[in-house]
Amino acid sequence: VQLVESGGGLVQPGGSLSLSCAASGVIFYYYAIGWFRQAPGKEREGIACGSSKDASTVYTESVKGRFTISRDNTKNTVYLQMNSLKPEDTAVYYCATDFRTYNSRTCNYVAAGYDYWGQGTQVTVSS
Repeated sequence: VQLVESGGGLVQPGGSLSLSCAASGVIFYYYAIGWFRQAPGKEREGIACGSSKDASTVYTESVKGRFTISRDNTKNTVYLQMNSLKPEDTAVYYCATDFRTYNSRTCNYVAAGYDYWGQGTQVTVSS
């Protein structure tokens, strides 16, 4: 299994970015996906997840209403659309999945629940 994130960069406060997480070795549609981030000097934080077959999505309070998970099953890719970005959103962002989530209709963003991780993509929100 290989996950590759892309789409990070520098954006001004209030701006938007769309992160991509492309998978190989796994059919994303059948598994949950988690999004995490790690800011300098801080622990990795779970921020969102989507269950298999798009049954449900969950967002942490700090990103609810601003971030949205979506999938393109034809590309085996999951996206994290990030709007109204704030300086405190600055971090390295990771996607993750796990075979234990096969056909799960719920999800969580607890890092210990995911075995496969991407390499991360840097998001910097600054004027």
